[in-house]
Amino acid sequence: MRMRDWVRLPSTWIEDGGLQKFQWTNSDKCGSDNVAALMVLAPIAHGANDEGLAKCTYDALSLATGLSRAKISNGLSVLGELGVIERKPAGRSTIQLANFSLTGGWSKLPARRLYSSGRIIAFDHFKLRTMTELHALKLYYLFARRRSSETNMAHLSYDKIEEYAHIERQRIKRAISFLLSVGLVYVERTESWLNERGTANAYRLTFLDSYVHFGTRGRDPDFATAI
Repeated sequence: MRMRDWVRLPSTWIEDGGLQKFQWTNSDKCGSDNVAALMVLAPIAHGANDEGLAKCTYDALSLATGLSRAKISNGLSVLGELGVIERKPAGRSTIQLANFSLTGGWSKLPARRLYSSGRIIAFDHFKLRTMTELHALKLYYLFARRRSSETNMAHLSYDKIEEYAHIERQRIKRAISFLLSVGLVYVERTESWLNERGTANAYRLTFLDSYVHFGTRGRDPDFATAI
C-alpha cells in the first residue's frame, strides 16, 4: 500500500509534558536510546492503519532509520515504558500507537516525501552521539503538536520551548539549526504579539501542507502571528 503524504500521530502526551522525559543523561547509552526511541516513532506512525496499529519488523525499522536491531529494541522499550506505544497487541511485529483516535488528540506528521528507497533521508545524519540530535527530535515532535492548522506553523517562543520540551535555552538554537541542516523544518519570521515592532520565529515542517506558507498566503498579520 502506498504511504500517505501525512499521518496522524497521537500527541496529547506531548502537550502533557511527555517530551521532558527524553533526556540526555551522564550515561551516553541512555541518551542514545532516547534518540533511537524518537527516531523509530516516526516510521511506526507512518505505517499505522486507521486504528493506530502498525506492523513493523525490525528489518523495516532498520531500513527506515538506519539503526541497529539492538538500538531499535532499546528505543521501543523506551516508548513502551513511557506509554507512547503498546508492543505486540495483535501478535509478533505489531505496535499500537497509544491513545489513538480519529476524532482528536493527534497531530499531522509528514510521511511519504521524507523517504527515499524506504529510508528516512534526514536520519542519515543522526549518529546517536550528541545531545543536539535528541533536542532536535524533541523539537520536531513539539512543532508537529503545536502547529497551527491556519498558518501551518508552530508559533513558539523560547520560553514555551523550554517549558514543553525541557531544553536549556542556550541549546535551543543549535537544535533548530540541526533540523534546518537536515531538511526537516523551515524557520519563518513573523510578527510578535509581545512587541508591536518585534518579530519572532515560527516553525514549519517540511513536506507538510507545503502549499500553505508565506509565499501563498502573504505576510498578513492575521495569517502570521507568533508569541
